[in-house]
Amino acid sequence: MAFSELLDQVGSLGWFQGLQTVALVVPIMWLNTHSLVENFSGAVPSHRCWAPLLDNSTAQASGLEALGPEALLAVSIPLGPNHGPHQCRRFRHPQWQLLDPNATATNWSEAATEPCVDGWVYDHSTFTSTIVAEWDLVCDSQALKTMAQFIFLAGVLVGAAIFGRASDRFGRRLVLTWSYLHMAVWGTAAAFAPTFSVYCLFRFLVAVPSAGIMINTAILMMEWTSEEARTLAMTCNSLGYSLGIVLLSAVAYGLRDWMLLQLTLSVPFFLFFVYSWWLAESARWLLMTGRLEKGLQELQRVAAINGKRAVRDTLTKEVLLSALQEELSVSQAPSSLCTLFRTPGLRLRTCASTPSWFAFGFTFYGLALDLQALDSNIFLFQVLIGVLDIPVKIGTLMLLRCLGRRPIQAASLVLSGLCILANVLVPLEMRYLRSALTLLGLECISVTFTCMTIYTGELFPTVLRMTATGLSQVGARGGAILAPLVRLLGKHHPTLPLLVYGAVPVLSSVTVLLLPETQSLPLPDTIQDVQNQAVKKATPRTREHPVVRSTQF
Repeated sequence: MAFSELLDQVGSLGWFQGLQTVALVVPIMWLNTHSLVENFSGAVPSHRCWAPLLDNSTAQASGLEALGPEALLAVSIPLGPNHGPHQCRRFRHPQWQLLDPNATATNWSEAATEPCVDGWVYDHSTFTSTIVAEWDLVCDSQALKTMAQFIFLAGVLVGAAIFGRASDRFGRRLVLTWSYLHMAVWGTAAAFAPTFSVYCLFRFLVAVPSAGIMINTAILMMEWTSEEARTLAMTCNSLGYSLGIVLLSAVAYGLRDWMLLQLTLSVPFFLFFVYSWWLAESARWLLMTGRLEKGLQELQRVAAINGKRAVRDTLTKEVLLSALQEELSVSQAPSSLCTLFRTPGLRLRTCASTPSWFAFGFTFYGLALDLQALDSNIFLFQVLIGVLDIPVKIGTLMLLRCLGRRPIQAASLVLSGLCILANVLVPLEMRYLRSALTLLGLECISVTFTCMTIYTGELFPTVLRMTATGLSQVGARGGAILAPLVRLLGKHHPTLPLLVYGAVPVLSSVTVLLLPETQSLPLPDTIQDVQNQAVKKATPRTREHPVVRSTQF
């Protein structure tokens, strides 16, 4: 594990790491807005059938307007289940008898109504335009909105499956740069989609590279910091997602048109693509894959930015070969996705960590993509999620340093599940208490995400870290894809979705107990390092390579 010593010499917590953190976290903020944007762009406004007496200017000119809009509404639209105008049916012919003071709203038969054959009229007081109003995703077509969310999350799953292995083969920074460009292009295209089918296609194409951004951002930050600063760096990465939630609420509050919102959230990725060429490739990955010249250049560049000019001048290819001789010889052994399951130590870590990722994706997206169901102000509620995330994640940073990864991850999963299950016992009328429990459950699952991001990177070696992270993201996105579908169980009983959302994280916490603790351990670079950790726990700042000390670093 000599690379940790090299990193300490060129600077593991200096100007370079600070600039890199800012450069990587800002795109994460904008990336998270795309994951949750359909809380606003796909919001379902109040609606009713288009009715000739109410909405036909010719009919209004005939003198019927003297009756008033309330009377015309009563004879044109039947009452719905919520005692307001029915959202999906209208009277075939005006029911004038309903104007009789002695008549009741039930003085009509189902046969007197028909579906909204002429379209719908939407309330634009909150949103001037949404994809629901744009393409009439209501009534018999309301499942199409869930389908749009499903397609987006499926794209993230495909991206996780592709980019995990691609990053281990072609490099972290190259895949990240490519992902920024594709996010910008397809996100902009989605804003001008002419049909719902084309919109779904572009959203899928936006989702695929978003997975590449998520996993490469985290790993680049992790591989350029020491074990002491690793938790801080990954907490900053996690805070980017929290700030993204607040950012989305602010932008959506100012832009109530879904096209402008989609465009505004996509254009910044052109800027991220341009400056991403400045980002350094992971020297750890370069050296472990035999690219010594490029790895040496990146280390010298980081040393210069961190003010370690003497180290930059003494760092040579010969020093690298001497210091990393053992790692380089081992890391050249071929590795693939199958290696994660063939190697006993890696197989246990893979199988035990994936359920936690599944539970995170399943629970978080099951709740966060259906904020309208809470009957609260979605702007305010989403801001609360993001704002409360900040102190929660800072607290998580301290807990991870004091208690370690394994107990925090297990406890956060259990607590999130219990908060959701508690909502089963709360009456629907107590909406503030239900919202508070949902918010608490989301914050607990947010702690899980912060911990898992750090934990997964520490469990797997450099030569397979991105492959393992990609597989973990596949598990998370598999859970996210299933989450919207579970909401359909509410048709049978309203508590069924909450029971499922709450049970999954509680059950998945059991597998966390099978994982080893990695607090204060150096990042493993090779499969042999992982096997050595199982035999003897490494200690921080262990010096096993006197060759590095013999230089004038």
